[in-house]
Amino acid sequence: MERRHFLAAAAGAGAVAGTAAGNTQVHRAAPSGAADRRYMVELLTKMAAPILGPMSQGRLQKTFQPALSPSWDGRNPKVAYLEAFGRLLSGIAPWLALPEDGTGEGLRRKDLQQKALASLAHAVDPASPDYLLWRREGQPLVDSAFFTQALLRAPKQLWEPLDVTTKRRVVAEIKQLRRVTPPYTNWLLFAAMNEAFLRSIGEDWDPMRVDLAVRKVTEWYVGDGWYADGPRFHFDFYGAYVLHPMLTQVLDVATAAGSRIAGQPAEALREQAYRRMQRYAEQLERMIGPDGSYPPIGRSLTYRTAVFQPLALLALRKRLPAPLPAGQVRAATMAAQRAIFSNPTNFDAAGYLTIGFAGAQPALGDVYSNAGSMYIAAESLLALGLPADDAFWVDPPIDWTARRAFAGRSFATDHYIED
Repeated sequence: MERRHFLAAAAGAGAVAGTAAGNTQVHRAAPSGAADRRYMVELLTKMAAPILGPMSQGRLQKTFQPALSPSWDGRNPKVAYLEAFGRLLSGIAPWLALPEDGTGEGLRRKDLQQKALASLAHAVDPASPDYLLWRREGQPLVDSAFFTQALLRAPKQLWEPLDVTTKRRVVAEIKQLRRVTPPYTNWLLFAAMNEAFLRSIGEDWDPMRVDLAVRKVTEWYVGDGWYADGPRFHFDFYGAYVLHPMLTQVLDVATAAGSRIAGQPAEALREQAYRRMQRYAEQLERMIGPDGSYPPIGRSLTYRTAVFQPLALLALRKRLPAPLPAGQVRAATMAAQRAIFSNPTNFDAAGYLTIGFAGAQPALGDVYSNAGSMYIAAESLLALGLPADDAFWVDPPIDWTARRAFAGRSFATDHYIED
């Protein structure tokens, strides 16, 4: 089968067998964990190869001309390249961090890791045609945080092998982004992520940027797993795109360093943040309909399956809440992946992601949307950082909540958390 057709061919996730509540009804064959993993590795490759292949040779900006939203706000369109590279790398970093092996998947991973390292060198080399737009506009603060998050997620594969000059250049670019004053929104976490990275590698860092971000995001908690994005609540998926994942990542670093924030041990704040993300993940799982569809609400709908980053991240961290066994999370999120990516127009003729939700739908773009922005969808691939023999990939699929509910079968009730 030609690879350009694999997504459409895999579109029918099918009903799955068994439930945690003892319902063992089988409707039709469901993909096995091995088949699901193959699908996800193919999807990862389809996203990554057109970015890392050219960029590793310093040719990305020559070969990729990112589409812009019809309502584009006029900023320098070259911000798109850091968006594409940083967001992609953040999503695939856990997979790149797996040990080397001689399997077909392992060989593909080694190839993409080497291309990622070469791309990192081009990204910060002012003499390279693929030197990224670090020193103009405010947007680079956003995507530098995805860039540094990738280095935090796979330090042995993406940071330690870099040569001294490239490391020095990375540090210089991250530090100069202190020129950007983040607004009181999720942007505070982008500044904090960069400082957390600098701290992790023993560089001078600004504790105030970390402390402020954690304090403010914690203040913006509105209950039952949801955060406001700033002083006012927005009913959208920014909790999934940024707030939950980056808050916990920053607190992971602070905990490892034995820090105190707002007078509390960072570890206590981290555990609270994970409990809130677990509750949020329970709600995300319930939003996945029997056919894998989910509600198109709020800003940045074109980020597609990035909405399920918390479920993938909790699986990766071995922190899935008790009501969500691994087989159920895999079945639900794979159904959503197939529901979105079954449409071949999610990618253009050159293999790059298009602006859209379930296909090319450029009118859905926000004023800040470009084709590079779309690579945040790679955040839904985090569970590939679990090895192929992990329970997430081995356990049999379990019908997810909405599938059981709409089939008239038993399913768990839902309750608010006090935290």
